[in-house]
Amino acid sequence: MKEVLDKLETALYNWEMMQKTEGDEGADWAERFEMHFYEFTEAFEAWYQSLTDKPDSSEDLLEREEVKSIQERLPGPLQLNFEMEIEEMVDGLETFRFDD
Repeated sequence: MKEVLDKLETALYNWEMMQKTEGDEGADWAERFEMHFYEFTEAFEAWYQSLTDKPDSSEDLLEREEVKSIQERLPGPLQLNFEMEIEEMVDGLETFRFDD
C-alpha cells in the first residue's frame, strides 16, 4: 500500500499544480498528472491483485478502510474516475490507453 500512497501523492501534487497554471505550463502539468494518475491506478491494481481475500464487488472494495482513505483524499472530479477503475479491476476488464 505504501507504493500506492506514494503514487497518489505524486498524482495529487500534479493535479494541484495543474489547477494553478494555464497555457503551455498547464498543459505540461496536465500531462504529468495523467501519467501519474495512471501509475497510481496501476499500483492500486497491483495491490488489489495481491489481496488474498479479494472483495466480491466494487462496492465491497470501496468499503475497505484503505480505499475509503484514498477516496477521501481525491478531489471530486477524480473520485468517479477512481471508482470506474475499481469497477474494471473487480470485473476483470483490461483498460487500453492510447498513450501507452
